[in-house]
Amino acid sequence: MSTQDDLVAKRIAYIERMKRSKPGTLDVRFEGRTPDGSGPKNRHGMPQLPPGQRPVKNWPVLDLGDVPEIDCASWRLEIGGACANPFTLSWEQFRALPQQDDISDFHCVTTWSRMDNRWRGVSFQTIAELAIPSQGAKFVATTGYDHMPGTTIPYTTNLTLERALDPDVMLVHTWEGEPLPVEHGGPCRMITPRLYAWKGAKWIRRIEFLELDRPGFWEERGYSNTAEPWFDDRYSS
Repeated sequence: MSTQDDLVAKRIAYIERMKRSKPGTLDVRFEGRTPDGSGPKNRHGMPQLPPGQRPVKNWPVLDLGDVPEIDCASWRLEIGGACANPFTLSWEQFRALPQQDDISDFHCVTTWSRMDNRWRGVSFQTIAELAIPSQGAKFVATTGYDHMPGTTIPYTTNLTLERALDPDVMLVHTWEGEPLPVEHGGPCRMITPRLYAWKGAKWIRRIEFLELDRPGFWEERGYSNTAEPWFDDRYSS
């Protein structure tokens, strides 16, 4: 069985293997292309299942090998960067924000999709409205409480502000009517239903608005910067 310390190394080796075996998923250019996939159209007009994905009923667990346990009393979410109103939320303040219920799909870059997940949480749009991103802010970076084992390197990921403002991007605390399980990022994680799921940080603790893009943990290690499921946009060179 793999030790926690070598999970990242094994996943990087897997990424390199996939790049060689599936060159069509490397450095994908999707401008002007028609979204691909199978099944009836979803609520966004995309084929229900993106290319290369298979539906699953369970919810597989993937992480860096570090599963932090953060109690709600000590949890904090810092919001800052290129914005007019940086602030920090306690758990009570976070739960006092307007709450949203939504049903969306969850597409993992490792080729599985879990459909019709029921979520409850706070829309990213609400966070942005409170923070007031600067006119020059075009990107978002998020940081989790987890770290690469044996290091002080935290999990980070990045996306454009435009995609972060998709109406189904949320900071969720409830899944299928129950508190979000710790192994899936509880007490709170971000979800990005229209992008591959690694773009939503588990155990989220920081959101930064940025004028310049800043690749995150997996983006620096071979995953695509854009992560568009309906274009099989998985890897970068």
